[in-house]
Amino acid sequence: MARLTPHRFPAPLLIACASLLFAVMGLCVKLASSRYNAGEIVFYRALVGLVLLGSWILLRGGSLRTAVPAMHFWRSLSGVTALCLWFYALGNLPLATGMTLNYTSSVWMALFLMGGSVLFGTGRIDGRLVAAVFAGFIGVALILRPTIEQDQLWHGVAGLMSGLCAAMAYLQVTALGRVGEPETRVVFYFSLGGVVAGAVFAQFGGGFSAHTLQGAALLLAIGVLASVAQWMMTRAYSIGHTMSNAVLQYLGIVFSFGFGVWLFDDPVTWMALSGMALIVLAGLTATLLGKNARTPTASTPTET
Repeated sequence: MARLTPHRFPAPLLIACASLLFAVMGLCVKLASSRYNAGEIVFYRALVGLVLLGSWILLRGGSLRTAVPAMHFWRSLSGVTALCLWFYALGNLPLATGMTLNYTSSVWMALFLMGGSVLFGTGRIDGRLVAAVFAGFIGVALILRPTIEQDQLWHGVAGLMSGLCAAMAYLQVTALGRVGEPETRVVFYFSLGGVVAGAVFAQFGGGFSAHTLQGAALLLAIGVLASVAQWMMTRAYSIGHTMSNAVLQYLGIVFSFGFGVWLFDDPVTWMALSGMALIVLAGLTATLLGKNARTPTASTPTET
């Protein structure tokens, strides 16, 4: 019997494991938010990824030189902004709510597709895409309804804007791929941007905090979990079926919901559950239609 090496793991298993690791990472972000501001968490998460990925590239004889630094700058800016907003939302919202709002990136991508069709007259707008966008934002409203009552509207808006910025980052990743930039280099410069921007945002949040053993362990776990999960997700999308992967990656919401109820006594309401279901349905529809239209769609909710 052949040995099951990491490169032979089937795509569904990789996606399921990646979704679990992203959910655990979100849990660690929420726990770390009581000790560190969002900028600090982004800084340390990016620093761990930068060291791991930079070492990997150099050990394999790869190059960090790029002919398109401006494209990397704009990709990093949108991606790091999405990450900061998402971590801020995770620290102040129920865990599943914060995770789900970041998954709206596919819905935003569908909205961009519709806007581009109208602006440039490139084709007829698909009514199914309009319905998907409409359903997605109804889901957002249902999710935010309980948080509005808790005076957490801004945190909900931050989570929603993280999905918007993530969608912009995915567009730029697609553009970088078209000019021949390898994925490892794209993620490396994203991590480099995260280190720089995280340090800047940390100053606005009150500066860097003193470490405790538990706090340092949480920061290290966030970086390692995110890096491993991102590798698994990337590998799964390179060998598996796009729609199957898209369906399974929403397990991250299920895992986060379970952690939230179990560890934080997050409320279970029909509005929140219905909102999550609508966002999942809208995201899957947007992914399917975008794929058929040969339009880039968001493939991961976390690593933007």
